[in-house]
Amino acid sequence: MGVSENWDLFLETAKDADARFTALMTGLYFLTDDNKLHYQGPGYKPGEASLAFGGTENEVVEQVEYLNRTWYDGHEMGTHYVGHFCAGTKNPGKDWSTAEWNHELDEFFRLMTDWQQINNITSGPDLAFGTDVVKGGRTPCLEGGMGELFPALGAHNMTWDSSKAARQAGIYWPTKVGSIWEFPIPYTWSPPLQHQQTALDYNYWYTFNKAKDAPAQAPRIRKIVKDSYDYMFDRAYNGNRAPLVIANHFNDWSGNAFNPATAEFMAQACIVPETICATYQDVITWMEMQDPNVLAPWRAMPPVAAGPDT
Repeated sequence: MGVSENWDLFLETAKDADARFTALMTGLYFLTDDNKLHYQGPGYKPGEASLAFGGTENEVVEQVEYLNRTWYDGHEMGTHYVGHFCAGTKNPGKDWSTAEWNHELDEFFRLMTDWQQINNITSGPDLAFGTDVVKGGRTPCLEGGMGELFPALGAHNMTWDSSKAARQAGIYWPTKVGSIWEFPIPYTWSPPLQHQQTALDYNYWYTFNKAKDAPAQAPRIRKIVKDSYDYMFDRAYNGNRAPLVIANHFNDWSGNAFNPATAEFMAQACIVPETICATYQDVITWMEMQDPNVLAPWRAMPPVAAGPDT
């Protein structure tokens, strides 16, 4: 199973469960391999990146077709930036200044806007949406300081970020830092792992076996992830009702251990009464419409899912 099949899986599952999600676009995928020199990350030479570029012309066009389908199905489009420069690279995002984040976002939006011209692609669809719909994103490897990143987000008319793991165990309501809503990724207890950790698919994998490829273990990993998500949902649903962030890649890691677990969770949780599976922008719009006095008691409740006895 590849990226397209996993994309199909989530689009179909979301439709069946009346769910909306946020798709985070990586700017590299707007560039064919032959045109990679058209991207230059902060402090890097043209064409340098930590992930692969978009492949062939046909593969870039297929990517755009999936993005359009996702948009037409009512989902939100966000950014995962471009070069994916994490700790260990010569200029990782964790060390970037606001000027460097501005540069990276400028590159992302330029590739998103000019991908046809840059790649000399004259056939296939236009991108169905513009840069104005991208209101937030997640930084590669959850790196980058708020003090440096958030001014760049504001300068690009963005309103939210979901790049920070919760500082303390629990599931938290989003908070506003300046003009940016921050949606923390839960740091919670995982009953099957008997371990506190950041609730991200890769992090579960790393805890399981140091992120080593083990396709034969895929069924076991899927159960660990699904059971962990079910635990978080139960604690939030019966606790402070904070929006539960589920962060998932389309990668076929370790025998595609993660996508089926996340899709199964979506199919089951999103149809539970008083549950809405929504985008980041949906949640912001809803929160800003509420009387603050209505939200205050919920926001004041202790964070949930912090540990096995809380």
